[in-house]
Amino acid sequence: MTVPTAAPAREAPRRRRAGGRAGNTRGKGPAVVQSPWVLPEYTDPPIEPLSEESVRAVHDGAMRVLEEIGIQFLHPRAVDILRGQGCTVLEDGVTVLMGRDFVMERIALAPSAFTITPRNPERTIEVGGRRAVFGQVGSPPNYSNLDEGRQTGTRRAFRDLVKMTQYFNCLHYISGYPVEPVDVHASVRHLDALHDKLTLSDKAMHAYSLGTERIEDNMEMVRLAAGLSHEDFEATPRMFTNINSTSPLKHDWPMLDGAMRLAERGQVVVVSPFTLSGAMAPVTLAGAVAQQTAEGLAALALLQCIRPGCPMVYGSFTSNVDMKTGSPAFGTPEYMRATQMSGQMARFYGLPLRASNTCAANAPDAQAAWESAFSLWGAVTGQTNMLYHGAGWLEGGLCASYEKFVIDCEMLQQMQHYIAPVPVTEDDIAVEAIREVGAGGHFFGTPHTQERYETAFYQPFLSDWSNFENWRDNGSVTTERRAHGVWKSVLAEFEAPPMDADARAALDDFVARRKREGGAPTDF
Repeated sequence: MTVPTAAPAREAPRRRRAGGRAGNTRGKGPAVVQSPWVLPEYTDPPIEPLSEESVRAVHDGAMRVLEEIGIQFLHPRAVDILRGQGCTVLEDGVTVLMGRDFVMERIALAPSAFTITPRNPERTIEVGGRRAVFGQVGSPPNYSNLDEGRQTGTRRAFRDLVKMTQYFNCLHYISGYPVEPVDVHASVRHLDALHDKLTLSDKAMHAYSLGTERIEDNMEMVRLAAGLSHEDFEATPRMFTNINSTSPLKHDWPMLDGAMRLAERGQVVVVSPFTLSGAMAPVTLAGAVAQQTAEGLAALALLQCIRPGCPMVYGSFTSNVDMKTGSPAFGTPEYMRATQMSGQMARFYGLPLRASNTCAANAPDAQAAWESAFSLWGAVTGQTNMLYHGAGWLEGGLCASYEKFVIDCEMLQQMQHYIAPVPVTEDDIAVEAIREVGAGGHFFGTPHTQERYETAFYQPFLSDWSNFENWRDNGSVTTERRAHGVWKSVLAEFEAPPMDADARAALDDFVARRKREGGAPTDF
């Protein structure tokens, strides 16, 4: 099938310093005075709801699921690989039983930390250990903002949200599509979408594992955009994917196929079972996390059979449902606890942890804020290494909100400030400043304060700290309205990061050729 669509227009690359840290803006100044690009690092101990004995009990439950019940692999090659490794395949030809010794031996081969190097090496991220990196919302079919209301995803909205992801320093990578560009034909959507991501951003890239052609195209596009040889591409992680099990206890063909192909070339695979307690997993948190662990480790063990030592991540997406309606609930106490428990399990296996910033709210209102704040709290205190859906998520993941995106970036930036180490030098303890002020004085004018006041405290870009009278006199602008103004300023001032001219030409040519060839097959 040939899709009649023109090759992407080439833009002359801008010759300036790569990877502008301020978010690539032009004009009088940045749209947002934000914190600098940093890779946050946890300094506090994590919150761990489970005792060591309980962690081992959950582990034992997961191993029993793998040994006694099994996981379905709906991919013949995956089944053949596991059979060849001594696993038992049941009569249905897809259910695989794995011994715990086999699973633990394979999982032990995976690195506990690794880097992902995008086309701009200055944007390299570290995943694992004490590091935390955050990405934006991925995969919603709809978007919303105060100008347009709620709409089906378009390429224009997709590009807007990619630009915002590039702009905000608190976002370290681009996860899935920030909104699905439904107006682009499914056969070539992956080509246009990744082309936009690679040219509008220089941060680390995600690609969907949706069958052979899409993942092969995406790997080639990432390679070409960075100007790499095939050997250099495979020498270190350059990109990543996330796959979800079809809970309970099943991995489907498209995601397995993409994950195996990425693993073969040394790229990163995140495995995140979608285990909703009370629906697709047991109603108890311990049971849900045990099932999540079994489903995740089964796929991760497979990947270590394909390329021992390939980088991978233990993904957590355990929440609960509203037992009155069956709809997913997010940002709940159960979600927080499940994320913290998942952190314990990931550390038990020596794997990085992925979790998410989620909410069930239908608008960027107080409910959205508290549910996302609770989700972030569970993720940070559980010491999540990769935070998915960090900015923009609404409606349980069905909508990407421009205003919520900005609100979330404020919260992410505050969380990054919160986890930074607290300095405790002699100057910080400030005994001499206390002596100078004495009883009943104040610290506003002391040299100690004057030397530090500009950087002493976190400065928000969205919060309004004025008193009521000033807030009223300035128009009584609410948070959603302030966020609306911020994203408009960001998009008005956005400038794409520079790109090597030869790499851009190679990328454009590849996309044009693959479109002429029809892209990837579809079901319609």
